[in-house]
Amino acid sequence: MMRITLLLLLTLMLSSCNSSSSDLPQSVSPYITIQLKWNKAYPDDTIDKSALGLSWALSYVGAILPNAPYGIDFSSTTISLNLDQIGLNPTALQKMKMLHQKLMASEEYRTNHAVDLGRYVTLLLGASEHYYTIVGVPNSLDDLLSHYTLKPEKGYLTNSSISFEHRILQFSEQNTFDQVFVASEVDSVSNEVFEYETLEILPNGQLRFGIFDANGHRKNNADTSHSNAGKPAKCLWCHESSIQKTYDPQEHVFGYLPALQLQNQLIAYNESLVNTRLNLQNGVAFSETQQHTLTELLYISFMEPSAARLSSEWNLTIAQVETLLSGLPTHVYEEFPFLGTLYDRNSIEALGPFKGLPVSSSVREQSAVEVNHLN
Repeated sequence: MMRITLLLLLTLMLSSCNSSSSDLPQSVSPYITIQLKWNKAYPDDTIDKSALGLSWALSYVGAILPNAPYGIDFSSTTISLNLDQIGLNPTALQKMKMLHQKLMASEEYRTNHAVDLGRYVTLLLGASEHYYTIVGVPNSLDDLLSHYTLKPEKGYLTNSSISFEHRILQFSEQNTFDQVFVASEVDSVSNEVFEYETLEILPNGQLRFGIFDANGHRKNNADTSHSNAGKPAKCLWCHESSIQKTYDPQEHVFGYLPALQLQNQLIAYNESLVNTRLNLQNGVAFSETQQHTLTELLYISFMEPSAARLSSEWNLTIAQVETLLSGLPTHVYEEFPFLGTLYDRNSIEALGPFKGLPVSSSVREQSAVEVNHLN
């Protein structure tokens, strides 16, 4: 009898153990949290400013950035980013984890136990396929437009500050953050469509951009023979999170909205967007209209670094950097001359003491090298 009792107790214990183990939470992905190395890029640069620039970059790809927990912690030179705490949708979270996996396998990460913050932002925004995949731009224009009902009235731009062609502008009604704008680049005589650009509003209040060819297939950048629109990152920079009005005089074209009516409609849509954003409890401070520049400085100073920044990045003295890069051309960034005398990342990347995950050769413009680490 005692033997039977002991067997029963043993069975119950084993059953209890099996039940407990099945109820334990799944192990946390090793790619949820990543370490980002801050490298001072200009005299007034601080890690606080750079962390704010990172928050805007994450907002551009859809992060809601809840106030607490914030998900971005930093020390004197390192930022710790926790993907679980920044308010990404499940698809974006999965894609970001894939990018983290590639980054953490790189020689740079193995050497520094961190990836350069500028490289990270460059890979988020400056690789069109990364941006599209994380933010969820469909592969086809038809798929994108299937979620909207376009209004029958259209605008016609005869004088665009971006396009070399005439543009037809269509849009849906604005319903909080639910709206799309579609610009068609057209021949002024035949109305043949050369390509399309789209603008949508994300749930966090940011704008989502897409570029499509004449057949409605997604593409990495606008055709330079028809437009100066560049890549999605250039759209982000140019629009500054706003629905832009027209800036040049327009001729009226029969059958389309009068220029003044179109202008007033665009202004009204943007004002509504601004007011709706003010009610958001989380996210970036849209009222601080120049904070987006901190994101741009992160990728600009990475793609066009000074010897002082490279000294921090490569753990060399400035003299060693200048000797290593002697003979290479330098320049000054016209918009931000305080960045100093700069090198071109494409010319120096192979000369560094370790290799990082490759980036596209240009953030904003058509790239000779366009990377996609998420395919």
